[in-house]
Amino acid sequence: MSNESRIASANVPIATDKPSTDHPLNTHARRIRVIGVPLDLGASRRGVDMGPSAVRVAGLAARLEALGHQVTDGGNIRVEIAETQKPGNKNAHYLKEIAATCARTGEAVLNALEQGMTPLILGGDHSVAAGSVAGAAEFYRRQEKKIGLLWIDAHSDINTPETSPSGNVHGMPLAALLGLGPEPLGNLFGYAPKIAPENAVLIGVRDIDPPERENLRRAGIGRVYTMRDIDERGMRTVMEEALQAAGNGTAGYHVSVDMDWIDPEEAPGVGTPVRGGATYREAHLAMEIVADDGRLISFEVVEVNPVIDEHNRTADLAVELACSAFGKKIL
Repeated sequence: MSNESRIASANVPIATDKPSTDHPLNTHARRIRVIGVPLDLGASRRGVDMGPSAVRVAGLAARLEALGHQVTDGGNIRVEIAETQKPGNKNAHYLKEIAATCARTGEAVLNALEQGMTPLILGGDHSVAAGSVAGAAEFYRRQEKKIGLLWIDAHSDINTPETSPSGNVHGMPLAALLGLGPEPLGNLFGYAPKIAPENAVLIGVRDIDPPERENLRRAGIGRVYTMRDIDERGMRTVMEEALQAAGNGTAGYHVSVDMDWIDPEEAPGVGTPVRGGATYREAHLAMEIVADDGRLISFEVVEVNPVIDEHNRTADLAVELACSAFGKKIL
């Protein structure tokens, strides 16, 4: 089946404007809406609220437009700042404020999809994914369809307030999306779970809290690929299996990329760096395979922290990876 046929069968919105479809570098051009979510309430280390600006400064829109896509920037979702709020629950800091931000994010994603656009979300910490995935899932739920999820991250982010050693909500969004809680994040749009466990795939994990292992078993996720799996089996095999699982019986899938998935040697400016991550070429290959598959519904990149970055290297790499996911090829 061709890429165009896969896109049509998945009912993923694509552009029909002549300037885009005629572009020589991209045979499945899209109308993309950029949505910034400058949220850093979910983490201990500050600075990822500046991530959306850093990625924009790295030339995201222009580089996507050079591939033939039409890009509009929807601005930033309104986010409360820590200095004006109280942390609240010691097991889930700023949960109320984060849930409100995620609700606004979900509405923005839903609105973009309703207008035939592909949402491209810029975090902020990874708790924003509870909103972005909820918005995409709600769009297809109204069509009696479901979506898959590729969670590409050094961490599994499947803690709950009861299991979290830190109380940081950026370690909880996957748990929320799979219906494990916390309820204010998991019940956006009035239902849970947002993703069926058999359609959720973790890729590149290498730092999992002991209680998260039990949560992974409770959730029933069928596909968890650690860095050892990538080392032993190769990125291509892992991605092909991941896409099969995420796309099985779904309208397509959301791709959530935490930049700490990549080794800190390549991506130093991230919220929670962990040695031993994906290489530069492995990361690009994963995104190139996503582009070839053609069933991408929405995309996000999170945890870019300019405060600890080196000359905006991590934001620039985030833009490169987004371009690969949206069809940039070597030839």
